[in-house]
Amino acid sequence: MIHNILKDKPTKLFLGMTAFFCCNALIAEAIGTKIFSLEKLFGLPPSNFTIFGQTGISVSLTCGVLLWPLEFVMTDIVNEYYGPKAVRRISYTAVILISYAFLIYFLAIAVPPADFWTGSHVKDNIPSMQDAFSGIFGQGMRIIIGSLVAFLVSQFVDVYIFHKIKKVTGDKKIWLRATGSTLVSQLVDSYIVLFIAFSGIFSWQQILAIGVVNYIYKASMAIILTPVIYIVEKRIEVYVGHDMAKKMKRSAMGEDPDAFMNIPTAG
Repeated sequence: MIHNILKDKPTKLFLGMTAFFCCNALIAEAIGTKIFSLEKLFGLPPSNFTIFGQTGISVSLTCGVLLWPLEFVMTDIVNEYYGPKAVRRISYTAVILISYAFLIYFLAIAVPPADFWTGSHVKDNIPSMQDAFSGIFGQGMRIIIGSLVAFLVSQFVDVYIFHKIKKVTGDKKIWLRATGSTLVSQLVDSYIVLFIAFSGIFSWQQILAIGVVNYIYKASMAIILTPVIYIVEKRIEVYVGHDMAKKMKRSAMGEDPDAFMNIPTAG
């Protein structure tokens, strides 16, 4: 059976996409504890602008946003070639694996540290390795829940809008359905995670202000990365063949569910 799977290019492609999608999401969650200054990254002073009555706002983002735009690019590509069921499957898989990872993080934090390890990096200005480890991997539970809920809901919004636009445009204007679905889903994503994680901690004005900054960045990245979708689409067509790519797209739209399941392909 494994030989048949490895000979089938659409199946191999889907397995590779799933692996990248889940791995990328897990890394994004893991590095999301660090907040960085976008202005400093480009050697600029803090913006300190005012929005929703909140002053001194600068462009500070979690490191997770460096990778999340790739998730939505992958969502659009999987949606284009495999359909909404495939997107839901890889989204559920990613959430399960991320939840498992955080469970292991918390178990690792709870394990009693060795005495020599706890103070092993005092010379590096780390008084306690246990505190450092807990600080990095022990994200607040509300942030974790908010992030996972936002991820799932935004994925489903992205899928829905993508297919609504595709029913109108057909195979043309992939930029419109890819960018349009991402712009809406990222707005949903930005505010769900903020309201779940910080409701009652920050004022709603602060949440709205932070959300606007995050959304502007995500929307900008969605537009900037649009050409990547065309590049990947071309590579997929070369890999599976023009006819197979067309059959996969028809199957993704539900026009021919078994279109590419019975086509023999070289390994």
